[in-house]
Amino acid sequence: MNQQRTPLFDALDHHSQMRPQSMHVPGHKYGQVFSSKGYPYFHKVLEIDATELIGLDDLHHPEGAILEAEKLVADLYGVGKSYFLVNGSTVGNLAMILSVCSENDTVLVQRNSHKSILNGLKMAGARPVFIHPTYDDEVQVASYVSFNTVKEAFDTYPQIKAVILTNPNYFGMANQKELAQIITYAHEKGAVVLIDEAHGAHFLLEGFPSSAVALGADIVVHSAHKTLPAMTMGSFLHINSQLIKHEEVEYYLQMLQSSSPSYPIMASLDLARHYLATVKEKGTNQIIEKIVAFSQKLEAIPQIKVVTSKNQDVQTDVLKLTIQSQCELNGYELQSCFEKEGLFTEMADPNNVLFVLPLSHRFDADEIFIKIKRAIKEYTPMKRRFIDLHDEGKTVSTLALCYNEIKGYNKKVVSFKDAIGNISGEMIIPYPPGIPVLMEGECVTERHIEILTTYIETGAHFQGGDMKGKYIKILNK
Repeated sequence: MNQQRTPLFDALDHHSQMRPQSMHVPGHKYGQVFSSKGYPYFHKVLEIDATELIGLDDLHHPEGAILEAEKLVADLYGVGKSYFLVNGSTVGNLAMILSVCSENDTVLVQRNSHKSILNGLKMAGARPVFIHPTYDDEVQVASYVSFNTVKEAFDTYPQIKAVILTNPNYFGMANQKELAQIITYAHEKGAVVLIDEAHGAHFLLEGFPSSAVALGADIVVHSAHKTLPAMTMGSFLHINSQLIKHEEVEYYLQMLQSSSPSYPIMASLDLARHYLATVKEKGTNQIIEKIVAFSQKLEAIPQIKVVTSKNQDVQTDVLKLTIQSQCELNGYELQSCFEKEGLFTEMADPNNVLFVLPLSHRFDADEIFIKIKRAIKEYTPMKRRFIDLHDEGKTVSTLALCYNEIKGYNKKVVSFKDAIGNISGEMIIPYPPGIPVLMEGECVTERHIEILTTYIETGAHFQGGDMKGKYIKILNK
């Protein structure tokens, strides 16, 4: 297919050029009715913020421009079928789980999955078996799930119906050798493999880790807006095998996504695919060389260091740049210093600050370098000890109470200390990255409380619980 085409964007552009008179929703009437405060920012986007009109197709029953745009995505990624998502990878994760998993199905799931994966399992009423990832001692984060851990889980729970993994982790780290083994083994055992590859939409490019699509996963979800030039919430879902019934996936996408999907978001997905295809055709040498040079230049700043995994089997996405403090500041404090210079990063944790760099060689590396250097110039360089966030435990675990069993319980708010030994009644999630420290239905341990306390003391933002008062909900009969 001709990847230079942008059928949906072109259809919207043509519609806008007609200077249409709106006697339909949305109420801003192509920007003619809008607050003067926001008009300078919104007016050009509002000109293509249309609805399901003749020539503009229908996301939930595509036959024209949207269908052609989705076919171009599938062609680029080399999959059987691709879908536009306007509610982010969250809706893709929910739909892929609900289309495969039923009540009481045993599902193998990576412990450091995004909260949307866990919500999908809860909605399906599945029984999760958690596989714990390896811990990277250099970057100080949970990394990938090993093949041996998956094999151990199948030995204990041979009835596993699906394996749900995250590739790469939030910091761009992937182990394609282990992932390929897991996918092959799961298929041999009759299980399907579902991959949350939110941060890997660009992995079909040379010089980046291999996509789970290329490794044979059955469904892969991509957040196009994370590393491709798409609007926020713009994502893709790819069906990559005959084991998946696309009718089931479509059923849940129609159920879970808005019945009034955003045309600007969909148009941005069409354009992001076009951009990715162009980068693929031109090659990534300039992009990678620019990023590598920038990373090396940062080594001249003594108050920080750029870190990557020392595990030779781990490949790290070059768009993800992880910095650790080499002064008195923790990760959140370092991030705050950058923000005072107008430099806003993707996330921080007690040890790290994560930069997401553009898929382009056209960024001002010198200006960013100057801002980083200026932000921390007053701090004395020193070797900083890591803050331990590693929850060492079993490599394979389950919830104390499965989601269907939780329904018979009330919830009670207690202090951190009193929660130990009880079953959590909510997810407690440092956000970003959206990975729960504590899950609903999980037995609260002393180590959970230690990790939560560390996050609080170092400056984390949370979803769930009363972290200021140090209270959480437990299940209570």
